[in-house]
Amino acid sequence: MSAIERIERRSGRAIVVRGDDIDTDQIIPARYMRSITFSGLEEHVFTDARRDADDIPKDHPFNEERFRGASILVVNRNFGCGSSREHAPQALMRWGMRALVGESFAEIFLGNCVAMGLVAATAAGDDVAALMDAIELDPTQEVTLDLVAMTVSSRAGTARIMLPEGARRQLLDGSWDGTRTLLVEPDAIRETAARLPYLAGF
Repeated sequence: MSAIERIERRSGRAIVVRGDDIDTDQIIPARYMRSITFSGLEEHVFTDARRDADDIPKDHPFNEERFRGASILVVNRNFGCGSSREHAPQALMRWGMRALVGESFAEIFLGNCVAMGLVAATAAGDDVAALMDAIELDPTQEVTLDLVAMTVSSRAGTARIMLPEGARRQLLDGSWDGTRTLLVEPDAIRETAARLPYLAGF
């Protein structure tokens, strides 16, 4: 069993998707959620915005070669609203995203992100706008989110980011991964189970 992953920062190239109120059905349409696993969801990220009815690619950042390999997604307000489906952050993570920066995120979407170690931090509108402009001007630059200093750095400069303190602590100490946290202490789990009457056969 590998060690707990403590997330202090995420760095990489970034991609911009502009627009408020981008909901989970736009991120991953419901018709692609027939599988009992999340495997393959990345193929359908933003598919309705990326392709027309004849499957012809449309003008969309996720179709642009210059953003290929980006691991940080920058968005506007209320990203991930709509249904509570965790398929949306799963699809983004499987595409290659490791962090998101936006003006705001839907509460359930944010919780789903934290549960899979996907950083989703907010920043002031002016700072997000400056970051978006800088990335579109030079997609080759590295963007860094620092969860210790609570900053995002790029060629646009360094700006403050925000994250609910409970979510931040989970990412920093590794407790975001509940299953892994349990599995690194098997002896403690067995000892606790042995003291429970309904598990000890009493």
